Amino acid sequence: MDTAPADRVPQPVDWAFAARTAAALAPAGPRFTAREAAREAAGLRAAAEASVPHVHRLTGLAAAEDLRDSQVLVVDRPTWSASATQSFATMLEPTFAHLQATRPQEYQAALTPVARHATALEMGGILAWLSGKVLGQYDPFAGPSGGRLLLNAPSVAQVRTEINVDPEDFRLWVCLHEQTHRVQFAAAPWLRGHLQEQITALASGLFDKAESLPERLRSALAAANPLGRGSGAGAASTGPASGPDDGRPGPAQAGGDVVPARGAGLLGALQDEEDRARLSHVTAVMSLLEGHANVVMDGVDADVVSSVKTIRRRFEDRADRRSPLDRMLRRLLGMDAKMAQYRDGQRFVSAAVAELGMDGFNVVWDAPELLPTEDELHRPERWTARVRAQA
Repeated sequence: MDTAPADRVPQPVDWAFAARTAAALAPAGPRFTAREAAREAAGLRAAAEASVPHVHRLTGLAAAEDLRDSQVLVVDRPTWSASATQSFATMLEPTFAHLQATRPQEYQAALTPVARHATALEMGGILAWLSGKVLGQYDPFAGPSGGRLLLNAPSVAQVRTEINVDPEDFRLWVCLHEQTHRVQFAAAPWLRGHLQEQITALASGLFDKAESLPERLRSALAAANPLGRGSGAGAASTGPASGPDDGRPGPAQAGGDVVPARGAGLLGALQDEEDRARLSHVTAVMSLLEGHANVVMDGVDADVVSSVKTIRRRFEDRADRRSPLDRMLRRLLGMDAKMAQYRDGQRFVSAAVAELGMDGFNVVWDAPELLPTEDELHRPERWTARVRAQA
C-alpha cells in the first residue's frame, strides 16, 4: 500500500515513516498457518457480504442495495496503520494548505526533517497500539469518491478467541456495524464533504490560536480523526471512520445535564465559542453514526446471529479485565470518550426510531440541517419535535 502519495502541500509529518514505525511496533496477533490465515480472511469477506442485506432490512436505506462505490479490504495490523496515515494526510491537507498560506514562516519550520520525523514517530507508536484494538473501520476519506471498509483480521480473530464465541457469528456481528457505516455515507453523499469541512475548520482554528505550531500538531492530529476508533461493536471510523472497539461504553449523562463535548483534551484550552460549537457538532454527528451502527448490530435476532446476546455481554465484559496501562492509554487517547459516543448515540437512535419509526428517523440522512445537535442527542424528543415541525 502506497503510504506517501504525492502531496500538493508539503506536510509536517513524514507519513511513510509513521507507517513503517507502526508496522515495526504493531502487536504480533494470533499465530496462524497460511491456511488458517486464508480461512480467517475468507470468513470476513463472506460476513461482509452477508451483512449487507441485513443492514438494508434493519435500516430501510435503499443505499444498501448498491455499495459498489466503496471497497471492502481484509487487512493485517501494519496495513491498517498504513491506511490510517493515508487518511490523516487526506483529511489534513486543507488544514495544512491554510497554515502554509497564513503562517508561512512557522509552517516552514515545522517541515524540517527532525520535526517531521519526531511527529511521525509518535504517531507511529499510537497507530501501532490502536492497530491491536481496532476490529474494523470505514474510512470515508479514502479515494476520490467512495470510501473504504477495512476489516482487521488479526484483531477480529484475537478478540473472538478471547471471548470464546462462535467465529461466524462474531464476524457477522462486527461486519453489521461496519457495513452500516458504509451505508450511512452512501445514503448521505453530502456527509463526507460536511465532515471534511468541519474537521478543517476545527483543526485550522486550533492552529490559528496556537502560540507554537509544532507543539500543537499532535493534538490537532488527534482531533482530526473523530471516526478512527476501535470497532463498532462497542468502538471507526468513523475515520478514518469507525468500527467496534473492544471496550464498554461509558455513561451518557451526568446529573441529567448534557455532558460537554468529550475528548477535547488539549483542545479545550484553545477553543473559543465558535470552536466549541464546531466540536460539539462533530461530537453529535459521530455519536449519531456510531449509535446507529450499534442499533443495527444489536438489532439482529437469533435467526441471524444466534449468539448475539452472548457476544455483546462477553465483549463488554472484556473492559473489566484491562490492565492499568491499557486503561491509562485509553484515557490519554480519548477512547473512553469514544465509548460514550456509542452509548449516547444508541440511546438517541433507539428513542427517535421508537417515536418516528425507521422511515421517519431516516430523514436525518437528507441534509446537514437535519443532523441532531449535541443537546438533541441527549434529549431526542427535541430533535423529533424539530423534525416534525419541519415536515
